[in-house]
Amino acid sequence: MTVQQRATLDDVARLAGVSSKTVSRVFAQRELVAPQTVERVLTAAKRLRFRPNSLAQGLRRGGSRTVGFIIGDLGNPFYYKVAAGIEKELSASGFSLVVATTDDTEEGEGRVADALLAQRVGALLLVPVSDDQSYLEGERQLGTPVISIDRPARNLAADSLVLDNRAAVLEATRRLTRRGHRRIAYVCNPASVYTQVERLAGYRQAMADAGVADTTPWEMLSDDPETSPTELVRTLWVGAEPPTAIIAGNNRITIGALRALRERDDRGRTALIGFDDFDTADVLGVTVISYDPLELGRRAARLAIERMADPAGFVRQITLPTWIVERGTGERPPA
Repeated sequence: MTVQQRATLDDVARLAGVSSKTVSRVFAQRELVAPQTVERVLTAAKRLRFRPNSLAQGLRRGGSRTVGFIIGDLGNPFYYKVAAGIEKELSASGFSLVVATTDDTEEGEGRVADALLAQRVGALLLVPVSDDQSYLEGERQLGTPVISIDRPARNLAADSLVLDNRAAVLEATRRLTRRGHRRIAYVCNPASVYTQVERLAGYRQAMADAGVADTTPWEMLSDDPETSPTELVRTLWVGAEPPTAIIAGNNRITIGALRALRERDDRGRTALIGFDDFDTADVLGVTVISYDPLELGRRAARLAIERMADPAGFVRQITLPTWIVERGTGERPPA
């Protein structure tokens, strides 16, 4: 199979009968070129299947029109919904988005960040995995905005957008205690990330307010990525006092809890509230702590655009609200 050489800007200029500078201007500042000339150049470019190097164009103008977004596991619906919000906002302002995954590992975060920065992205958005993002401070000082999403960056002066995690779980737990529950479990994996630390704090505060000082028997916390959510929830019934209600720390734990409850033939005896909405939660009647991941992405993109235009200013942390959607599982009284 033969491979043709990609057409160059000079090839387009020859076919259109104009200078290379005119072709460059058509793709960079079209409004400065006569309409008839623009049409000739675009027709020639289409015939030659020419694609302008947007990265090079951006660098010549003094800044890239590409923004990088570093996420964990692409299979998590949270990440691709946030990415959709970012892309929609960036696209409306003439920017493009590059998404890279870390597989939720510290090594992956550093490797992917280096790769994106090597491409001279105009801004870097990331969901932090590592305990230390100080390796990005030099790039930030050189003018590359870094925006942290879902979790604040550590040892880095970066803007961040987070959910009101602690207040969300505090309210969810209080709803269960008001219905008479005292043996309420909290299950999460991973457990050491910022989001779960905040959510766990809200759970413990609500339990203490209800007179339950020791929640150890009902806390199932893991950082082992190999532990399945269903297996983690199953361990709740090993002790002498099984829970009458469960709060799932994320959407994967919620689905694991549903499977575990079905295995036990629970028949609606155990109350369940999950953090993160998911596509079939309404069909299954699952009560969830919800929020708008698209808005989270849009706000992050707007902040990145503002920072690219004006890198100076105080570091900001924006907290987005959450709310509880009652669908049935979280409204069950103690059996």
